[in-house]
Amino acid sequence: MDDLLISVSTTTVKRPTKSDSFSETTISPNAVQNAEKVDPGNPNEVLKALKSQPGFEILQKILQHLEKPSTGANAFNLITPTPVSAQIVDTLVNNTIPDYWRTLKETNRLVKELVKCLQNANGLGAILSRLRPLIVDCRQKKPVNNTRDPSSYIEDLIEILEKILAGDRISSQIWHDIRAHAQNPTQRTLMWKEYISQVASGRVLAAVAEAENAIKEHGSSPKASWLANGQEYSSWLGRNMAVFMKDAVAEEALISDVTSLCAKVLSLGYLEHVVTPIVRFVVREQTTTILEKFLPKMKAYEQRKYFDALISSTTKEFFGQTVESKDEAFLKSTPSISGAASLYHNIIKDNELLRDHLVTVLARSSIRVLDDSLTARRSVIAALAQDEEKLHTLLEHCLKTFGDSFYISHTPLLQQGALAQTLAITCGYVQRSQPMFLTLMAKSSYHVSGMSNRIAATSPKARFLGMAIGTAISRMVDKPDSQLKFDLEGSEADEALFYQRLTEVDDKIGSLADLKLKDRDVESLRDARRVKKPIKASKSAEEPTTTPAITEITGPRIVEVLSDSDEDSDLIPYAKPDSDPEDDTEDPTEINRNKPVAPVYIRDLIAGLRDQENYERHQLALQTAGPLIRRKANFGTEVVDHIEELASLLVGLQDNFELPDFAVHRQQALIAVLLAKPAPMAQWFARTFFSGDYSIVQRTAILTTLGLGARELAGMKDASTDDLIPPTSDFPSKNLPPHLHKLYSSSTSNPVAKLTSSMTQQLLSPLAASAADQLTGPNVVKIRTFSSRMQVEKRRTKPIPNALAQIVADNFFFPLTGRWWICVKASSSSSSGHLGIASGQDSVYTSPHLLPPFLQTLALLLHASGPNTLALPQMTREFWEVLLLVRGVAVGDKGVLSALLFAFLMLLEVNGERRDGLAREQGAELLETLSWVQGVFAGLPSGSEEDEKARGLCAAVVVRCQEVVEAERTRLMGRMMDF
Repeated sequence: MDDLLISVSTTTVKRPTKSDSFSETTISPNAVQNAEKVDPGNPNEVLKALKSQPGFEILQKILQHLEKPSTGANAFNLITPTPVSAQIVDTLVNNTIPDYWRTLKETNRLVKELVKCLQNANGLGAILSRLRPLIVDCRQKKPVNNTRDPSSYIEDLIEILEKILAGDRISSQIWHDIRAHAQNPTQRTLMWKEYISQVASGRVLAAVAEAENAIKEHGSSPKASWLANGQEYSSWLGRNMAVFMKDAVAEEALISDVTSLCAKVLSLGYLEHVVTPIVRFVVREQTTTILEKFLPKMKAYEQRKYFDALISSTTKEFFGQTVESKDEAFLKSTPSISGAASLYHNIIKDNELLRDHLVTVLARSSIRVLDDSLTARRSVIAALAQDEEKLHTLLEHCLKTFGDSFYISHTPLLQQGALAQTLAITCGYVQRSQPMFLTLMAKSSYHVSGMSNRIAATSPKARFLGMAIGTAISRMVDKPDSQLKFDLEGSEADEALFYQRLTEVDDKIGSLADLKLKDRDVESLRDARRVKKPIKASKSAEEPTTTPAITEITGPRIVEVLSDSDEDSDLIPYAKPDSDPEDDTEDPTEINRNKPVAPVYIRDLIAGLRDQENYERHQLALQTAGPLIRRKANFGTEVVDHIEELASLLVGLQDNFELPDFAVHRQQALIAVLLAKPAPMAQWFARTFFSGDYSIVQRTAILTTLGLGARELAGMKDASTDDLIPPTSDFPSKNLPPHLHKLYSSSTSNPVAKLTSSMTQQLLSPLAASAADQLTGPNVVKIRTFSSRMQVEKRRTKPIPNALAQIVADNFFFPLTGRWWICVKASSSSSSGHLGIASGQDSVYTSPHLLPPFLQTLALLLHASGPNTLALPQMTREFWEVLLLVRGVAVGDKGVLSALLFAFLMLLEVNGERRDGLAREQGAELLETLSWVQGVFAGLPSGSEEDEKARGLCAAVVVRCQEVVEAERTRLMGRMMDF
């Protein structure tokens, strides 16, 4: 029997591991001979050969044949879904890639052929299906015996998936392959829908992101893939859509396929990032044909969503975050406005649906960028002004909304100001085209009743907007002797003049050539900041040191003469130069004498902050940024000319070098930028906080800048800003490492949180002292000490002019609250269709990470403005509405609860001098707050320090609310009600 068992051939296969660069495969001579016998045109033989661990020659022959699919009735290809093709693709993914991928990649052979074979819906589906079990295996953390680590399999699949989807013409290429090989229209439609469901619905994005998380949990550090980044993936998809639309313009058969792709993209959640590459493509090609062709073919809600995203992306791409002013020069027409108006006009000129949508958008402020940017509104109105009927409808809607009493009472002032600007610009267009219609609308009940509601409003800002718009309209329709006039002074008079100038704005339709794409160097610089600078080896390590030759010195020599004479004893010797740590080294090649100097100009400072290759220069620029900006703020125009660029650079700055006190120096520089030009830069920081791709830490730094900068403007520069620089420790040897010491040194490392904690103690101390005083007995038995007049005057603080009170409402407070409402409403409507943030997950601005500093910053702004601020009633109303809305988030998070209670307490403290007005104007909010805080106090456990602090804040809020209620009760019933 043993003679029957004869060894014919032996094959040894070693699968690659992480440490292996190549796959070692020993192929028997019989296998090489069988390579000639495999028919690549026979799918069954191909499948059998791939399953039997083929050699390189067989694999090469098969892939080269499958790469170029043949056409015909009985032709075989991997694009059309059949049982055999599905098995071949599955074998390539499950067997061939693990065995050969790293070898093929290292040798750069058959990579294109393998990628081409999988560049279809069948290949993508097989890879996604293979990733699911690998992710499960990777998370189970089972011991690996003789098999390959699943994390390496996942990395290979992600890498080949990147190569499959790389490029801007992949979608168009796959569609043409489907059309060439589909057997009938039904099969073609199904194959295209399968590809759309894989790419446009987020299956690839979700699978790769989950795979990367699984690898990280497994303990590896995978290379970040653009397929797992929602923004980068959406930009890639937008570029593919633009190319596909361009190819499909001339073919009517592609219209339904393009619209199905556009409809599926809406579920991805990154529509603005998808539309931005399309806008760039349109501007680069100087034609809007693709948008004019395919937008009308979509459904109504799809057209509105895409056009809203088009407006948002165009505004961010071509207008940016410009610091807007109220000067006459700012209202002049620019090529960017004319170019954007041309883009919008070309799309809506034959689209009745989108023209009606623009009227609604401008009158109801449903797009956030239109509330933020006046230039964006001007471009949209200029495009809509070409249709007089829609322009008249817009004027009617704006007048009706502007004068509505409910709108005046409950809409953030930021949106009311934006609507007032839209109304003024629209009135100017109507007056130039149809002056009689403007006269009729000025005499209509909408305008007359609206002016009455505005004048009767409790908010000073709302009343002012009514007066400004009423004056502007009256100047256009009434005679000089009967024009409406109000006695306005100071800043209000200047702002009213600004609204009158808005009626003179007359932007024309330009061309797409007026739109200039941004410099791509900005994005490349931003990406370069994310890459840490590698530590360079010293020169001694790079170049071998050679022993210098000894050279004999000829000629005269210097000889030291020793003398014991005391004749020079009265001469004072020079001091020794400062020691240089680099002089301690014995290698002269390591001494750097070309050290950077501190920048003395703002342009040098910007260059130093951008320099991510020179550690010393970058550190020196960051350390001197704050003092230099303060010194240059009132000296020349250096800071003003570069202020927006400087602010953008500082906000987006990252600590790639792990610099000491990085956050402190950056925060000081940001505050200096704000103080250099408070009013416009406060609006810029508020707008930046709600836009841009910034992290939680960077957004918190913006809030800190607004809060601490406002306190300094109000004359409250104290330890709250000086403590940004931590004190040095007496025992540095007993400290933790620097990065851990910063984390554990204090529970309130955030300056705003630290300031909030200290102010909480200041607010609670008088209440605690008063309660203790009441428990010690009647006042008649207490001894009162008197101080001399000199001692009283010595302790009394001198009044400091509050430069913040005049600008805090319109530039600090209302931009934050107004944009917060817009973001919350937008996120709530997109997720659940109603305004509710009980879970705190609908928006990043209601998350437990960002909401506490936001509420604390608003409370600090309210406190810094003081009780004598004219806009305090309206600020109180808007702030109270925000606080009542976030109660649902505060119930489940102690950090949000503490910030909310502190904000309530600060709100009541600042309004302490107007308790009667507070009870009359916000009586319902006062009682609702009192009831809710009492319930929170009853439900809080006792024992922990955090709960005790919350209980103290609750007690303080309850006491202040009761004081307001008692004051109102005394006013109503009289002081004799106790008798």
